[in-house]
Amino acid sequence: MTQRGEPPGPIPADRLHNAAAVFGMLAATARLQILWLLSQSERDVGTLAAEIGQTVPAVSQHLSKLKLAGLVHVRKLGRRSIYTITDPDIADIVRLAFRHHQLRNGPPRPDAR
Repeated sequence: MTQRGEPPGPIPADRLHNAAAVFGMLAATARLQILWLLSQSERDVGTLAAEIGQTVPAVSQHLSKLKLAGLVHVRKLGRRSIYTITDPDIADIVRLAFRHHQLRNGPPRPDAR
């Protein structure tokens, strides 16, 4: 048995497909940045757009894709839509990716965005 109780050996094709789809969502830099920010705290579309330097419609489109993929959840707060990550494991994957990069390449430059 593996660490999470999975039987050893190959992963079934449907599970591989689902995992690849998640990584596909993470491959877009804007979506990865959105998930990074949401791993820290919930945010609305306008806040996310301002933080990543994109328009509200562009961020809304990314959030729609992330929602369809089941990676984010939205709730209404008055007229605002508040987004959170649906699964803490996704936040861990994002953090681990950045940790891996930092361990290999050193800390980020202050001017890097």
